Amino acid sequence: MPVDTRSTRQLLTYGIAAGPFYIVVALIEMAIRPGFDIRRHALSLMSNGALGWIQIGNFLITGALLVAGAVGVARSLASGPGKTWAPRMLGLYGLGLIGAGIFSADPALGFPPGTPESGTPISWHGMGHFIVGTIGFIGFIAACLIFARRFASEGRRAWSIFSAATGVLFLASFIGIASGSSGPVSLYFALAVALGFIWLSLTLMDVRRLAGA
Repeated sequence: MPVDTRSTRQLLTYGIAAGPFYIVVALIEMAIRPGFDIRRHALSLMSNGALGWIQIGNFLITGALLVAGAVGVARSLASGPGKTWAPRMLGLYGLGLIGAGIFSADPALGFPPGTPESGTPISWHGMGHFIVGTIGFIGFIAACLIFARRFASEGRRAWSIFSAATGVLFLASFIGIASGSSGPVSLYFALAVALGFIWLSLTLMDVRRLAGA
């Protein structure tokens, strides 16, 4: 296997691993973090507290894996719709996750234990977390729609629908949580994030297969 092909395959594999890594670490955290309830709390809140470093590391490592995967996609898509912007938007999502690790979310909704249920102020790093997260999510949603167009141009209707639906569902859940809604919205957003990572892994596996990397 040529060196370039081998390195491209490795980069794509990093991107494929990003989603499973994030989800597994998040599940472990949910099991060991007292007071955390996925039905009420966004995963970002776990960046706080004595074990907050775990979620911060989760953001940083997952983001780095995705950036590597985006480079692999850029090497693999030689032509066709999205060959330039698909990897750029995936890379933007990865950078957004890295930014989310650098700028921690503020404690809220009683987490970590001892935090007031309401009325918690927004800090500069909390605002930074929201801004970089929003930019990253925009990149992810754009990547879904770009790949949807690419798959449609290739006559791959099921993949196109899957990509578009993932982007639309993710957008709807993000609007819900960004509006300040709590309760079931947090759970829906977590499920949308999981769906997004599943889509990412499957899509990068498809890119790797078709590129012969």
